[in-house]
Amino acid sequence: MKRPKCPAVYCLAALALMLLSACAREEEPRTIRIGVALYLQEDTFISTVAQQLQQLAMVEEEARGVKINLSTVDGRGNQSVQNEQVDRFLDRDCDVICVNIVDRTAAAVLIDKAQAAGVPIIFFNREPVEEDLNRWERAYYVGSRADRAGTLQGELVLDAWRFSREELDRNGDGILQYVMLEGEQGHQDALMRTEYSIRTLVSAGVPVEKLANNNADWQRGQAKMRMQQWLEELEKPIEVVFANNDDMALGAIDAWLEERLPPEEMPFIVGVDATPPALAAVAEGTLKGTVQNDARGQAERMLELCCDLASGAEPSPERITDGHYVWLWYTAVTRENLAGFLPE
Repeated sequence: MKRPKCPAVYCLAALALMLLSACAREEEPRTIRIGVALYLQEDTFISTVAQQLQQLAMVEEEARGVKINLSTVDGRGNQSVQNEQVDRFLDRDCDVICVNIVDRTAAAVLIDKAQAAGVPIIFFNREPVEEDLNRWERAYYVGSRADRAGTLQGELVLDAWRFSREELDRNGDGILQYVMLEGEQGHQDALMRTEYSIRTLVSAGVPVEKLANNNADWQRGQAKMRMQQWLEELEKPIEVVFANNDDMALGAIDAWLEERLPPEEMPFIVGVDATPPALAAVAEGTLKGTVQNDARGQAERMLELCCDLASGAEPSPERITDGHYVWLWYTAVTRENLAGFLPE
């Protein structure tokens, strides 16, 4: 038997459904896939940047009409592990890769991998060697100048020396005795923060004496152990503790409090990052000052750059320095201006 032909109305309905389906597919927002490789997720500041990225991605999705898929991994302080993680991001066809690199001297390997795959790569907070960034026009760095953080730390102590010297110069010898808690050995930020904090004081004519220094690898627990050792071994009183980051500054405070030493005799302790725990310590008065490393600002600039690169747009030239750098400013934080840095 011959099958009856489909009435015209059914054909038109079928065609309409096909068109609607096609339109629905066209209206689906584009997905931007971003791989984020962290050097160590338990680092308080780095964890804050990652959290800010997640929060800001939801805002950016709505503003740009896209879907942003963030995939964040922890390198656990191992460059080989991080290299493999970047390989997986490339295998998954990520549009952009953001790397908080474990070893800044290993950036060339990652840049070459990204260039071969045609995937832009953005380093953040741990600055690669300049020559490596210059290997490819689509390699970028987002962060702040490390020497500025050291200078601001030095200025925090310099202000105390000028305006409350008797309180700072505990033994009254006219010399500022200090210890230095440093980040990773050979790390650029650690070297620059260490150098410029003391250079600022010396340039202002402040007599200084280094009682001790040691690396604590940015970690609170290691800094606590270093400080405990110094409290036991050093004959002269520690008047100032410079810490290359807040976690180590908090470790120094932990050691002092655990020893049950008089709070009023605690050294003048300064850090870098302005993490939430550090801001709480500033409010308490145990941490005399810190330098804001703008976690939200870094996340904002990275996300903006990622979205521009993924969509094929040229990054805003006003925000790119020397073709590769997006710089943010450090800001000194004390009890006096603390309110401006607390979450709303």
